[in-house]
Amino acid sequence: MAILATLALAVSGCSIMNRPQTPVASQTISFDSTEVGQLPADFSTALTGGGVPVSWAVREDPTAPENHRVLVQESSDETSYRFPVCVYDKVVAKDVAAEVKWKALSGNVDEAGGIVLRYRPENYYIARANVLEDNVDLFMTVKGKRLKIEEVPVKVTKDWHTLRFEARGKHLKVIFDGQTVIETNDSTFSQPGKVGLWTKADSVSEFTDFKIEPVQ
Repeated sequence: MAILATLALAVSGCSIMNRPQTPVASQTISFDSTEVGQLPADFSTALTGGGVPVSWAVREDPTAPENHRVLVQESSDETSYRFPVCVYDKVVAKDVAAEVKWKALSGNVDEAGGIVLRYRPENYYIARANVLEDNVDLFMTVKGKRLKIEEVPVKVTKDWHTLRFEARGKHLKVIFDGQTVIETNDSTFSQPGKVGLWTKADSVSEFTDFKIEPVQ
């Protein structure tokens, strides 16, 4: 706990570019309007950790629910401490809910996918599911260092799942396939940030039906 408190103080004092909060309008991003092989408009990519550059692109998947175009993180670098991120640049918010349909395709080190909230470079919350570990975790990344907040055992298959992550003030909630699996409080990141998608190591994962809305 002392380490977490120290890191929280470091975050509050570090010089991260200030971004004004934008109003959160309910929206669903399907990726159907993006050309196959391209990164969707208004998204940008980042990498926490090491390894080769990230590779996010829209692909076709006839198994995808509702929409057949999906956003895929395709790089399969097995560097363990490697976290590809794809953030939506048009939303900067503190209190927000994000939901996505996610499917793990492959991975030897990990088969994981998740959502990031209050994203600022190297500082953000993560809610993620992992096929190889059969669990859902809530993490925070503080100045590039990933720290676990809470973990719960959940059966995670290589099928389509729905992951939802909500943040209101210090209250954080993670919902997996319609069931609340984590609900806790943390005040490390109290400033607004971007919303995005996340994978780990060599996880090749795909995402679709990305919803962003005001938290209820």
